[in-house]
Amino acid sequence: MSFWKSLFGGGASESEVKASAPVEYNGFLIQAAPYKAEGQYQTAGVITKDVGGVMKEHKFIRADRHASLDDAVEFSLSKARQIVDQQGERMFG
Repeated sequence: MSFWKSLFGGGASESEVKASAPVEYNGFLIQAAPYKAEGQYQTAGVITKDVGGVMKEHKFIRADRHASLDDAVEFSLSKARQIVDQQGERMFG
């Protein structure tokens, strides 16, 4: 549980969590949230959507790591788009 807290805002410092501005994609809001892991940035992010008046959220982490924050953000956004294309609203079920 402490891993999730540090990743998505439970006391992590600015140097540990780097979140991008939300980006709209096919009715979903996607946000990259790569974090430092062993000297590199781990692919991670959040996908949200209002479904029937309720804000749903899907957090994801992938094994891919990147040397630069910019590369990690771009890849995380790309991965989020892929998840939306493949799963759509089913990811919340």
